[in-house]
Amino acid sequence: MFLCREQELSTLNKRYQKNTFECMIIYGRRRVGKTSIINEFSKDKPTIFFSALNASAQENLEALSQVIHSYSNPNVVNAPIYPNLDSALNAITELAKKERLIFVIDEYPYLAKADASISSRLQHLIDHVWEKGNLFLILCGSSMSFMENQVLGYESPLYGRRTGQMKIQALTYKEMTAFNPQLTPEQQALVYGITGGIPHYINKLNVQDNIDEALLENLFNTSSYLYEEPENLLKQELREPAVYNSIITAIAGGASRPNEISTKVGIESAICAKYLKVLLELGILTKTTPITEKFGKKTIYRIEDNFFRFWYRFVPQNISAISSGRFPQIYEQAVKKLIPTYMGLIFEKMCRDYLLRYETFYPILLSEIGEWWGSDSKTKKEVQIDIIGTSAENDEYIIGSCKFKNEKIGVDELELLQNYAKVFGKGKKYHYYIFSKSGFTPALEERANNNEVKLIKLEDMY
Repeated sequence: MFLCREQELSTLNKRYQKNTFECMIIYGRRRVGKTSIINEFSKDKPTIFFSALNASAQENLEALSQVIHSYSNPNVVNAPIYPNLDSALNAITELAKKERLIFVIDEYPYLAKADASISSRLQHLIDHVWEKGNLFLILCGSSMSFMENQVLGYESPLYGRRTGQMKIQALTYKEMTAFNPQLTPEQQALVYGITGGIPHYINKLNVQDNIDEALLENLFNTSSYLYEEPENLLKQELREPAVYNSIITAIAGGASRPNEISTKVGIESAICAKYLKVLLELGILTKTTPITEKFGKKTIYRIEDNFFRFWYRFVPQNISAISSGRFPQIYEQAVKKLIPTYMGLIFEKMCRDYLLRYETFYPILLSEIGEWWGSDSKTKKEVQIDIIGTSAENDEYIIGSCKFKNEKIGVDELELLQNYAKVFGKGKKYHYYIFSKSGFTPALEERANNNEVKLIKLEDMY
């Protein structure tokens, strides 16, 4: 069953109905659902779908020849091979003269790796032949750095030839509820914290009504698909997966600054920076700095991909127990007891997404949202503010706190937030928000009734 992605499908269908040449670039991290979107869009339309191989140019030519011949002759098993790539592309041109044809090259970076001339060949065809017709060309890829630099970039032969592009993102915490509508808001939040809104992982986790059972059967199990998924992805994408694995493990273990990471991994800082850059491009890591400040000494690295974050937090340190079959006996202490702490950063992101996407009334004209940390000059202690929302027109700010705890949040949290706002010290007026998984005390609710703070429960976010 195909779920969500209505906006992407609508965009593709509107472009298809124009009946003019289209060159759509679709990219995003692996497993995010790019191919599913293309398949859903093209399922009732004339389509030649070629999934490029991580193989030689000749093997790709053979595979392309097969799908082209199969389009016209579905019963042909051993299709003749075109003498060269130009002949195969010319065949596409002839077929597109007969009807509105969708031509998909999935995993385009593989084809470009096998035949470096492919982008120039496509450029020539677009400029001199296809632009005058109604072919619908889709170039799709999972290597985001390649797609952004070698396809969309200024120096690419294809620069300026695209008619549109889509960077497919993971689903938001609210969008992914369509996969498991029977779950409670807390369960939905946990599924988001585990899968990061990646449709493929949501399906593979296969939660029915008990997340613990799903984790034990479909992740903390050596025969399960998800058990080796992060390592398999690193092997598929990178030439030195062991080094990248060590870097991600170091960050999962608490290292966040470049020097901390390089020291823990045991490589020079300059070399480590190159590996970090690759992981950023893949969307596995993110680097963050306090809002209102520029990237610099305060910049830290975190695992952006929730599935990688969850896996590296709980799998490596428990491999022996998982491999020996003892893990169900220690799951309660090794995972379940620690999940509320793990969910802290996840819940903060959910709350920021709520303010950006789903809040219906803003006390300010919201410009940017992020987090902030710094030192209190009076107490000499580090201050962490979960949410800072900036105004587009004045020096008013939203200041927010996010608590994924099994207890009601009281007045002390508001007072702490007010003190933190003084440390932040950049605004003339602050608007306070407190998010809570488990609700609020009557005393804090009374303060909310006096408009001192806006209180949002987890269930209010769905």
